[in-house]
Amino acid sequence: MTFARTCAVALVGVEGVPVEVQAGLEPGVAAFSLVGLADKSLTESRDRVRAAVVNSGAAWPQKKLTVGLSPASVPKFGSGFDLAVACAVLAAAERIDPRSIADVMMIGELSLDGRVRPVRGVLPAVLTAAEAGYRQVVVPEGAVAEAALVPDVAVLGVRSLRQLIALLADEPVPEEPADSEPALLDPGFDGWSALTAGSLRGPEGAESPPDLGDVSGQSLARRALEVAAAGRHHLLLKGAPGAGKTMLAERLPGLLPPLSRKESLEVSAVHSVSGALSAGRPLIARPPYCAPHHSASMAALVGGGSGTPRPGAISLAHHGVLFIDEAAEMSGQALDALRQPLESGCVVVARAAGVVRMPARVLLVMATNPCPCGRFGSPLGECDCLPGTVRRYQARLSGPLLDRVDLRVGVEPVSRAELVAPGGGESTARVAGRVLAARHRAAERLAGTPWGTNSEVPGHALRTRWAPAPGALERAERDMDRGLLTARGLDRVLRVAWTIADLVGHDRPTAGDVDAALELRTGVRRGAGVAGSLS
Repeated sequence: MTFARTCAVALVGVEGVPVEVQAGLEPGVAAFSLVGLADKSLTESRDRVRAAVVNSGAAWPQKKLTVGLSPASVPKFGSGFDLAVACAVLAAAERIDPRSIADVMMIGELSLDGRVRPVRGVLPAVLTAAEAGYRQVVVPEGAVAEAALVPDVAVLGVRSLRQLIALLADEPVPEEPADSEPALLDPGFDGWSALTAGSLRGPEGAESPPDLGDVSGQSLARRALEVAAAGRHHLLLKGAPGAGKTMLAERLPGLLPPLSRKESLEVSAVHSVSGALSAGRPLIARPPYCAPHHSASMAALVGGGSGTPRPGAISLAHHGVLFIDEAAEMSGQALDALRQPLESGCVVVARAAGVVRMPARVLLVMATNPCPCGRFGSPLGECDCLPGTVRRYQARLSGPLLDRVDLRVGVEPVSRAELVAPGGGESTARVAGRVLAARHRAAERLAGTPWGTNSEVPGHALRTRWAPAPGALERAERDMDRGLLTARGLDRVLRVAWTIADLVGHDRPTAGDVDAALELRTGVRRGAGVAGSLS
């Protein structure tokens, strides 16, 4: 029996598992068996590989052929195994040296004519290869820039199986024309993700990101935006239509610091798996912004779907901003599905085939009207809604979800004087400078801990290791005794108070910082208020 092996990667969510692709030839009736818990698209690779090998000028072995994918207990999905299967078969048939592919990771789909086509998830696959100790990777030519983001890995890009055979056999490499049209990675997935990846936009795709200086008035909402960016606190904007809620949310990504190298790779890996990664810019360096439509399903929001679980909007917005406009119009079941990811920073999707874990550490921003007509409590005009209708509308945002939102701000309509006033407000660059300085203060304080921002620090650590000034929590504790704050709410007020202290340069939160945090959470003015604390 002639035997050869090479390697590929099975993606489970956004995490990869190294897979050894083994090919064995033995005397008998010509047959091709593929074993190892393969899905339908991978099972069909038997026909694709055979046609690609023959059309590349190589002879197909006329023996009993068995291809095994190990470990057999891990489900394998997609067409990215084609290249590894073809090379393992050719090595078993001694067309190429089996030793030349034994320690090489191969990723790519094969066309019937032997062209190597791109697949989703090249970046997380190469990251998996690097972690497993592989130092040589073969990918489609169009995915070289994406694969090259991983350090200490030699990347070879090929256009066709014919080129790869020549390289491995030390023969002259034939010229192959480049594809005139880009290949679709997965048409079915493109349609499924229209509610998520289709609404993804932000600094990476914009020539000039929107500036906060374009926003007229809204001093309280602007302050809340600054606090949210500095501590990564979730934010609810509530107000009449046309007051500027969406305009404010779209400017929040510009206030966030640039992503670190590690964060950029994490975000780019999620987008690679989803098929939303730009070929020209494979590394996402700035926080993403994802705004799914309010009709999005729970699977589109948090991930899942039939068959292989796939990233949802909350994972596409990892280390960035997830904006849900018209939040009260969204399915309550879909919104409540956000509760666990907001706490843990990841989504865990359980299916019969296994459990998939996807990152989901986001800054959530929700915008909603106060009632169906949008005029309840607004100076724009009298509300036409019945009291019961208003209560039911506002109850669509559940209490447990709102308890996880640190900042709740009313956005009032802008007056004519504010709208025509010259100069406008502070620019994004100026506010982002203060946010970056506050992040640095928090990072220095949290050095040596598993937390990076104030919103991640457990309440016990804030009350003991980093306690506020004596008497600073007096009003917050009084509100808790009166049932106006939960224990989680008190911890979140303390987190926001630390962020405000970082913004103004206090060594620890004062009573004014805590009062400002209470105002941002409850909407009730305390002491000097937010403007006084941040001035």
